[in-house]
Amino acid sequence: MSHIPTVTESSATPEQQAILTAVKKSLGIVPNLVSTLAQSPAAANAYLAFSGALSKGSLSAKTRELIALAVGEANSCEYCVSAHTYLGSHAGLTSEEVLDARRGTSTDPKREAALTFIQKVITERGHVSGEDVESLRTHGFTNGEIVEIVANTALNIFTNYFNHVAATEIDFPVAPKLEAAV
Repeated sequence: MSHIPTVTESSATPEQQAILTAVKKSLGIVPNLVSTLAQSPAAANAYLAFSGALSKGSLSAKTRELIALAVGEANSCEYCVSAHTYLGSHAGLTSEEVLDARRGTSTDPKREAALTFIQKVITERGHVSGEDVESLRTHGFTNGEIVEIVANTALNIFTNYFNHVAATEIDFPVAPKLEAAV
């Protein structure tokens, strides 16, 4: 059971309704993450602005989904892993790429470097070394892309933690547990 309820069309204030309407127009649906965040229009708008800005960055949709999957799995966020398994497949990730990202690995050396870096950011709470950053550069990431990797990681940590606190009901096909998915 959710700890924080979703905002519905019938219960929404005009400000909340504007958020729900905009998201539905953009995505065709309003994910429970957003309708729950809408309890605070400030938080919902902040999330949507951050996510929207990063979608216009230099990292591809596939890379952003890989990051979301790796972070979601690392933080045991069943909602986010389920959502990004679904969204990742629609961004062109294969089922094996989805599972690899959840494990923090990739057969592609550049993606592997990013996923290794993300794991360090999470486990070390951002206290990575210059060598960790330089490894990304040697794999072809620009300084701007490194910034975006950190930003996408932070955005996904926010949604993971929020979903834990809210106990957001999963409204995507539920991703199998990693050990069961192998």
